[in-house]
Amino acid sequence: MGNTDNIIDVTEETFEADVLERSEEVPVIVDFWAPWCGPCRMLSPILERLADDPDYDFILAKVNVDDNPNLSMEFRVQGIPAVLAFVDGHVVGNFVGAQSEGKIKEFLQEVIPSEIDEELDEAKSLLATHHWKTAETAYRQILISNPEHPVAMINLARALLAQGKGCEAIGYLQDCKDGQELAQAERLMPLARQLCDAKTRWSDEDEISAIEAQFRQAIRLYERGNISAALDGLIGVLRQEKRFRKGLARDIMLATFELLGESDNITLTYRQELAFVLF
Repeated sequence: MGNTDNIIDVTEETFEADVLERSEEVPVIVDFWAPWCGPCRMLSPILERLADDPDYDFILAKVNVDDNPNLSMEFRVQGIPAVLAFVDGHVVGNFVGAQSEGKIKEFLQEVIPSEIDEELDEAKSLLATHHWKTAETAYRQILISNPEHPVAMINLARALLAQGKGCEAIGYLQDCKDGQELAQAERLMPLARQLCDAKTRWSDEDEISAIEAQFRQAIRLYERGNISAALDGLIGVLRQEKRFRKGLARDIMLATFELLGESDNITLTYRQELAFVLF
């Protein structure tokens, strides 16, 4: 075994502290092995070498199944070598049998949170708590080192939209070209375009109808970051004309729900109101 603090022997008595509790701070990879196991002798040196590698931040915890049978039963280890990855006290991945170093590296990359994963989690929590400006700063910082990261781009667009910055948000939405980020960008785009129009095309001297004026007032409320009041205004528009501007008022409400997320209290409240008005 390597002479390093990253590699430890674990027993039934120390498992809770050395694995479950420790995994709250750093990922712990548990290697279930036995002295008589040939494949274990192939796998263990690779795991130990990677535990010493500065590119991989984890603790390697080795469990001798002969000496610790209760741990094998608790985690349903039926064959060895067996490897379980623990993060935040929970198993987040596993494999059984000897693997190549390349396969093990792929496994580690999947189960060990990277620095950018942690940055994304922190920024996402800022969005969830409506700290829009701080979230904007966090996502801009992520994009400096990862300029094409799709999650950072779509969520930066969300933070911008929540502050009424539609024109800038459009650029990031247009850069989302694949997968779920593309679908999310398409749902957010109606709001972005109207916020941009409010900045660049609307004038107080425009001759418009009363309902158009009410719609524009709702968008102006978005510009000032007053999302709930803006949604109230859109509900008022829809009560008068459900298909206002070919469904644009509805589409902007749906874009708002996409911006905030389905579990947000504002979304839950106004989705009910929207359904009541439309149906």
